[in-house]
Amino acid sequence: MRGTLLLLAALALASPAHAFAAERANVEFLNSGKPLPTNPPFSEAVRVGNTLYLSGQIGIDSGSMKLVEGGIKAEARQAMTNIKATLEAHGYAMTDIVKCTVMLADMSEWGSLNEVYKTFFPGRYPARSAFGTTGLALGARVEIECMAAK
Repeated sequence: MRGTLLLLAALALASPAHAFAAERANVEFLNSGKPLPTNPPFSEAVRVGNTLYLSGQIGIDSGSMKLVEGGIKAEARQAMTNIKATLEAHGYAMTDIVKCTVMLADMSEWGSLNEVYKTFFPGRYPARSAFGTTGLALGARVEIECMAAK
């Protein structure tokens, strides 16, 4: 019986759930105040181990809640600039991004988004999903969220 209990205890320690629990102890909720004001009801990023999960960014001027003018390209450029600022504030770089999710208010603007997006990833692109939505915060044309890993 004792041998069985020891075996079960060893298996529990080796299980993915235990690995997640150990990793969960290293969760940090981060707000630098750079791209976003410091008071939104969410973290700009959450670090779990060496992985950084960024909240979605829209094309707002850094530190404000006002969208830049100029349409999809201007908003996409500002959203990507905000992502870069968030990464750098927490010790990461654009080259650390492994996955992005893009939400567009109008899927017909996908090509325009891509023109801007690819300038932030010269030669090496992260995995990406894109989909259309019926509405984004503040009437934005695009929202982009990313994951980075070291």
